[in-house]
This record gives sequence, structure tokens and C-alpha cells, in this order.
Amino acid sequence: LLWLVTAACIKTGRPQIARRAIELAESRLLKDGWPEYYDGKLGRYVGKQARKYQTWSIAGYLVAKMMLEDPSHLGMISLEEDKQMKPVIKRSSSWTC
Repeated sequence: LLWLVTAACIKTGRPQIARRAIELAESRLLKDGWPEYYDGKLGRYVGKQARKYQTWSIAGYLVAKMMLEDPSHLGMISLEEDKQMKPVIKRSSSWTC
């Protein structure tokens, strides 16, 4: 769900929250083998129940990074009624990820 959190953060003008979530994910995903999910309450890797090397885990991470790098990518996942909305954040020369 990292990509959804990132989209919500961009739309509400809070990219720092998405940036932190991505940093946390980066510290765990590769080490844990890109699992399907973690325990929601404890944030721990679930083991065999969370299948490893899930393409949607990797894809979600990549989409989140792309949207944070260039907020105009938000349009790729927005609903039809959102397409006329512009993200609160605009990319600028001072944009940092």
C-alpha cells in the first residue's frame, strides 16, 4: 500500500510523510526478500505466510518512488474525477526525495 500512502501524501501536500514511509520500506524490503505483507500491529515480517519476491510489492515501491520524484505521475493512478485536480505539490528545482 506504499503507493497509495504516497499518492495521499502528495495530494495533501505532505511529501515528507511519504518520504519517511519509503525510507522505512527501503530499510526492510530488500533484506526481507520483498514479502507480500508484514504484521499490521507489530510491523514484523510474517515469515512463510508472507510470500517472498512479490511483484506487486516491488511495483508498489517503484510507483511510490516515481510519484515522489515527479508528482505529475499521480495521474497514472487517480480516479477519473481526480484527473482535473492538480496535486498540491509541484516539482521544482529544490524538490528533494
